[in-house]
Amino acid sequence: MRATGGSGIKDLYSGLIRIHVLHHACEEGIFGLGMIHELRRHGYRIGPGTIYPLLHGMESRGLVRSSLAWINGRRRKVYYGTRAGRKVLEEAKKKVRELADEILEHDQRRRH
Repeated sequence: MRATGGSGIKDLYSGLIRIHVLHHACEEGIFGLGMIHELRRHGYRIGPGTIYPLLHGMESRGLVRSSLAWINGRRRKVYYGTRAGRKVLEEAKKKVRELADEILEHDQRRRH
């Protein structure tokens, strides 16, 4: 997994990537290659060797479930958020919001 800004930042971004993946799985269902493209739109450089183990791990922890579907003429494994995954996502949203508020408030104070 490569994140914009160098390899030292990948650990920092890994939690954000997991939240991003879980968000999309809970919203509409995802498949690996589609999620790679979605993450690239946001500046994350992630490949198949990272996304598929991440998805399999989330499935083994009960955060997502998978089923096979035909997408654009190809059979793909699609991952959907579970009830447990949606609960974890709601908690993560609270933490992300709290952190964003704190960081942005700190930036705002520095400007004044």
